[in-house]
Amino acid sequence: MPYVKVYIHFVWSTKNWVGYLDSPELRKVVWKHIRENAEAKNILIDFVNGHKNHCHCLVSLGVDQTIQKVMQLIKGESSYWINKQGLTKQKFEWQDEYFAVSVSESAINRVRNYIKNQEEHHRHKTFEEEYDEFITKYNLQKFKDDSSSS
Repeated sequence: MPYVKVYIHFVWSTKNWVGYLDSPELRKVVWKHIRENAEAKNILIDFVNGHKNHCHCLVSLGVDQTIQKVMQLIKGESSYWINKQGLTKQKFEWQDEYFAVSVSESAINRVRNYIKNQEEHHRHKTFEEEYDEFITKYNLQKFKDDSSSS
């Protein structure tokens, strides 16, 4: 039996960065559902939070899980569920693209706090500014993702 501990910080936005998740109460319901759905699929979400137009998840990947499959399962099911529950006025969709960055054991608490404090963080910075910082800070490269995950 393998022993694996690989943390990934995922970030993804709503389609066209629309602020569908426009209240803290709605966000709380969505994050809770994402966590519960992931747990049912054996995806270990260490922390989940976000703001009106994006989501952050700190995930500990299982031995047989891939970044692509985890994103497909979380994003696809959650957008379906949000629409089925009628939680937004318009049809809800997640953007196809996402960020996925590995997190070292020594940085786990810092990343948890960053995700936890999204409400405060976005009083001072837009998601667009955060997005640009992620691209620059992590020198991210875009990869083609053949799955449909909205």
